[in-house]
Amino acid sequence: MIKQNNLKQQLSLYLVMGSQNCKYDPVETLEKAIQGGVTFFQFREKGEGSKTGEEKIELGLQLKEVCYRHGVPFIVNDDLGLAIELDADGLHIGQEDGDMKKIKDSLKSHQLFGVSTHNVEEALEAHRIGVDYIGVGPMFNTTTKDDIEEVRGPVVIKEIREQLPDIPVVGIGGIKHDNASQVIEAGADGVAVISDITKAESVDESTKRIVEKSNRS
Repeated sequence: MIKQNNLKQQLSLYLVMGSQNCKYDPVETLEKAIQGGVTFFQFREKGEGSKTGEEKIELGLQLKEVCYRHGVPFIVNDDLGLAIELDADGLHIGQEDGDMKKIKDSLKSHQLFGVSTHNVEEALEAHRIGVDYIGVGPMFNTTTKDDIEEVRGPVVIKEIREQLPDIPVVGIGGIKHDNASQVIEAGADGVAVISDITKAESVDESTKRIVEKSNRS
C-alpha cells in the first residue's frame, strides 16, 4: 500500500504510457524504464492505435504485474471502471473527465486519486476535494496529446507552490532530459515523461539520463 508521507518521493519519475506510445513491446519497455529509475507508472491506453476491450484489460494486468514486482505504484488514466477492475493503486483524471468529488468517492479506500491541473484555481479546487497529488502542465510543447492547454511552463508550479506548499506535485507535458531540471527547480516533486522514454532506442539509458538531469543538486 502506498503511504502518503512518501508519495512525494515516489512521484520523482512518473512514466505515463500505453502501447500506442511505445517503440518496442510495452511490457518490456516498462520493465526497462523501471530498471532505469521510473518510480511511478500511469497506464494511459488511449488514442490512435491503442488497445480496447479484453486486449486493454490483459495489457493492464501485465503492466500491473511488472509494477508490483518492482514496488512501483500502478495508476490508471481516466477510466474509473478499469481502475477498479484492475484493482489499481489509483486513478488519474483530467479536468474534463467527470465530477471529481463523485469519482473520488467511488474509489476504494486504498486507491490514490490524482488530477491534472493547469493553473492555481484548478489546483486549489483539487486540493479542496482532497486529491492525493496533482499533475501540472503542460510544462513545454508536446506532440503526445492533442488536447493540450496553453503552455505557460514551470512558472505555474511556482504559483501553485505559493498557495499550496505541501501538496504532492508532478510536472507533465513535453518534459525531456534537457528540461526536466527546470520543472524540479520550480518546485515540483517529480516529472512525468512519455516520449523521451517510450520512443527511445535504449529505454533504460534514456530513463537514467532523465533521473540524472532531474535530480536536485
